[in-house]
Amino acid sequence: MAGEFILETEGLTKEFRGFVAVNIVNLRVRRGSIHALIGPNGAGKTTCFNLLTHFLVPTRGRITYNGRAITGARPADIARMGLVRSFQISAVFPHLTVLENVRVALQRKRGNSFDFWRSDRVLDSLNDRALELIDAVGLAEFVETPAVELAYGRKRALEIATTLALDPEMMLLDEPTAGMGHEDVGRIAALIKKVAANRTVLMVEHNLSVVADLSHTITVLARGEVLAEGDYAMVSKNPDVVQAYMGSGHA
Repeated sequence: MAGEFILETEGLTKEFRGFVAVNIVNLRVRRGSIHALIGPNGAGKTTCFNLLTHFLVPTRGRITYNGRAITGARPADIARMGLVRSFQISAVFPHLTVLENVRVALQRKRGNSFDFWRSDRVLDSLNDRALELIDAVGLAEFVETPAVELAYGRKRALEIATTLALDPEMMLLDEPTAGMGHEDVGRIAALIKKVAANRTVLMVEHNLSVVADLSHTITVLARGEVLAEGDYAMVSKNPDVVQAYMGSGHA
């Protein structure tokens, strides 16, 4: 269980009616690291993410998490094993407050569904942990604010809090800074670094300055295949990577 690599894929492939979206991807994510999956539009990053959490079923290949083969497992079972995809598994209810949202997520972790009818005493027993999580993501002053009233970046922070409530060992973050202004990008990048202190993070991210700042290892995909892998200094100088980005209209 405590091997060097927490998540590995072997020959991971996904075809859609003859179109190969992900082609023989061999990925190894080191335990306790921040690993980024990048590439130009259409590179297969999101498809790869969907395969890892089984929102899509691979055409071929094998996925191993914590030494266990999870190929074919249900998404909910994979989440219970500690591999949680943020911004998809986590649920943020717009008209519930920040505190209520995190409490709902904590109920889910305890095995209860969204029990809005539970007594106040039961729900209040979750408050201490909920407030800890809210403080950890920088939302302490917004405890009683309905989620719908939060600024975009703070809403993403709340989504991270609800994901952390599930106590994941590994988090998959799907474009965590997409659509954010500079200030929010900085806040979320700092939050990712903080929550990664005692867990593994795999993220798809378009913002290359965030990738450069946070990532220990970067895997570059192009046309569904691994084009390069290494740290940012290594992959940013790779002529194939430069060509892939320039050729697709990316800087």
